[in-house]
Amino acid sequence: MAQSEDQLEPVIVFAPVGRDAAASVGLLSRSGIAAKACGDIQGLLAALQAGAAAAFIAEEALFGQDASLLFKWVADQPPWSDLPFILLTSRQEQTGIEAWRQRLVDSLRNVSLLERPVQALTLVSTIQSALRARARQLELRGLLEERELAAQELEKQVILRTQELKAANEALRDQMTVRAHVEEKLRQAQKIEAIGQLTGGVAHDFNNLLMVISGGLEMLDRQTDPARRKRLMDGMRQAAERGSGLTRQLLAFSRRQELQPQTIDLARQIGGMRELLDRSLRGDVHVTLEFSPDLWPVEVDASELELVVLNLAVNARDAMPRGGTIEIRAENVPLFDQGVAKDFVRLSVSDNGSGMTREVQARVFEPFFTTKDIGKGSGLGLAQVHGFVQQSGGKIDIESEVGRGTKITLMLPRSSKEPGPDQHHLVDMHVARRRPASAGSVLLVEDDDEVAALVSEMLEDLGFQVVRAATAAAALGALANGRRIDLVFSDIMMPGGMNGVELAKEIRARRMDLPILLTSGYSEVAKQAADAQGIRILRKPYQLAELSEALRGAISKHDAN
Repeated sequence: MAQSEDQLEPVIVFAPVGRDAAASVGLLSRSGIAAKACGDIQGLLAALQAGAAAAFIAEEALFGQDASLLFKWVADQPPWSDLPFILLTSRQEQTGIEAWRQRLVDSLRNVSLLERPVQALTLVSTIQSALRARARQLELRGLLEERELAAQELEKQVILRTQELKAANEALRDQMTVRAHVEEKLRQAQKIEAIGQLTGGVAHDFNNLLMVISGGLEMLDRQTDPARRKRLMDGMRQAAERGSGLTRQLLAFSRRQELQPQTIDLARQIGGMRELLDRSLRGDVHVTLEFSPDLWPVEVDASELELVVLNLAVNARDAMPRGGTIEIRAENVPLFDQGVAKDFVRLSVSDNGSGMTREVQARVFEPFFTTKDIGKGSGLGLAQVHGFVQQSGGKIDIESEVGRGTKITLMLPRSSKEPGPDQHHLVDMHVARRRPASAGSVLLVEDDDEVAALVSEMLEDLGFQVVRAATAAAALGALANGRRIDLVFSDIMMPGGMNGVELAKEIRARRMDLPILLTSGYSEVAKQAADAQGIRILRKPYQLAELSEALRGAISKHDAN
């Protein structure tokens, strides 16, 4: 059977330079984690062969070392095993170090990177996460062993009871039930492990929430105005409530989230998304809307419907790198299903892009399956669409041909009620106009309303006037209308097809005189691109003093140039 987490083998620490090894072993021991230090690479390999739950390695310990035997050990692990490695990196930037580090990460496979200096809490938390992942691997091993034993027992029963056909058939059915149960456990364990890998986007979203809460707490101490204190408290409360919403996409494919269906006029609801769709797509991608004049109302969750349409439009955009047309159509379809007349509205989103192979079509609704590059897609978009349609009592279908494009059709149930009033839409541009200030005017580009409200308070407390835009397209529009802007402060990860780094590049092409500061809760993806342009990234969550210092630095660096 699989070991429980408190029975795991020790964490191997390989940091022979300085006191890192002793300090790390002591820290882990105080946290209740068994740890063992190795003095050289041969000792590391021997410890791994003897049994380890994870390995914590300082990268300088492998500089100039022949690690081929270590890499061979990693590659030769059994199918159930993928030992977690935590690699402590430095800020060294010598020629070739990045390429060497990438080869090291590729060879070790299951790697988490920590950069010096690292806090004790961060180190312990990362290793605890690795231990949980290892425990799941050991559970998988136990399940595989159980499945193998079940298969062997099944074969034995068939051989022994050939003459007793009826009894043998009963035994066969029993064994198949056990086997299906074990395989279902295996799939669930794999799903849990896959969720654990989805760290990038979740880190960004949670750091946004932490930004609102930690920054709001700091600003509360600086505010005496009851109205402003109430706004800060409301923002922190909303951030805490939104934390639960981060699980919505993960739950959508399992059909467990609670929807709030209401009667919707599709033409009015999706027509009201025109500006959002235009901002979310590139200039070479055009959207056409075609709705039947007598279109029936449907019974769905309005907010989820907009997310579904946006997901499908963004996927269609990504399938047309050279531009094209997205066609959104809706028409009435009376159906006859299992002897019962059912009326549906057929909503389809079509593109003339690259299309999909049959293999990809068979998997597009699987959670975490994506054909996009790392950092550009979680693989949850179409799974969420599928879950939404199923929960809404509808059906979904996909037609695609390589080189000809893709059409995704949603069959949404007709509602017998009258549509309600217009719904709130997802993204809008907002200009914050408050008390006059003397430090200058900042264009704040942030799609998260709660974060934007808090950062506006912080900027105003520092003496800045704030103009807020929710997307990169809206920010470029604000710069083009003649309004005075002294600095652009933009989030990196945003909807709309243009991230913060791309926005900064476009702004510099138009206005070289404008200082730019970027921020993100998950900056690693864009760090290299930002460094290449000489733009600083302020990591979320940040305090007021850190924001002030970063703004001054961006302005003074720009003035010096």
